[in-house]
This record gives sequence, C-alpha cells and structure tokens, in this order.
Amino acid sequence: MIKHIQSILQNSWLELASRWILGLTFIYASYNKILFPADFAKIIYGYDLFPHALINLIAIILPFLELLAALALIIGVYPRSAVLIVNALLVAFIILLSINLLRGHEFNCGCFELQNSGNSVSSYTTIIRDIFYLALGLQVYLFTRYRRWCVRQAGWSNTNSSSFM
Repeated sequence: MIKHIQSILQNSWLELASRWILGLTFIYASYNKILFPADFAKIIYGYDLFPHALINLIAIILPFLELLAALALIIGVYPRSAVLIVNALLVAFIILLSINLLRGHEFNCGCFELQNSGNSVSSYTTIIRDIFYLALGLQVYLFTRYRRWCVRQAGWSNTNSSSFM
C-alpha cells in the first residue's frame, strides 16, 4: 500500500499538475494586490499583527514575491526553491489566519479579492484550502524524479537542465 502511494506521489504528471495548480493560483492571488497595493495594505492592517511602519512595504513586496514564485513553478525554473517560497507563504498565511480566529476576528483575508463583495469565505475554509495547497507544494518539493516541462530542474547541474519532455 505504501509503495503504491509512493509511486503515485512520484508520478511526473501529478508533479506537473501540482506545480501548475499552485502557480496559476498564486498568479491569480497576486493580480489585484499588484494593481491595488493601497487596498491590500488596508487588509494587512486589519490583521493587526504587523508594525505599522512595515505594512506598506509588505503590501508592495509580497504580491511580487507570489508572482515570481508562481511563474517559476509554471515555467519550471528551480521548482523546489519556488515551492519552498510558496509553502513558506502558505504556512505564514495559515498562522496569521489562525491567530486572528483565536482572537475572534474573522474578515476578508485578502487572498484573492481585496474588496469584500458579499460572498466572503470563512477563515476556516481558507485555512483548509491553504492546507490543501501546502500538500500540493509538499508533493512538488519531495518529488525526486525527472520533472516534465521544466526549464531548470535544480541548481548548478548541467544534466537534464533544459528538457521539455
């Protein structure tokens, strides 16, 4: 049974799908944040967890970090490094949401929409969704075989670094 699960998790098509799902999700998540950094800063302020002097800096840098990591996952440029960034962000998001839930604060997390348009997603649902994305990221990180459609598999290795099979 365990060997069967391991063989499924080492499937190169599953790894590719996981990279693309995470990449497309994070591109979508970064879009409005890049276009409207002031609105995103207001949401960060609402978390009540960051020094006020850093809020604008976070609102400007975080969306571009999301976008760059997402593009690296899709293109296949250092996918393990890219997924480490994505997973670190996901863990941070889960912790931030959990802290605010423990405080009794439930609000628009700012993940995909900056304006609350009446169809707000529960923070519990958001945490579950982020755990699912984290599992996808772990699959990409732990994948040890040949990666499909990957421009640069890993660090300074010249073998299989430019393969698109």
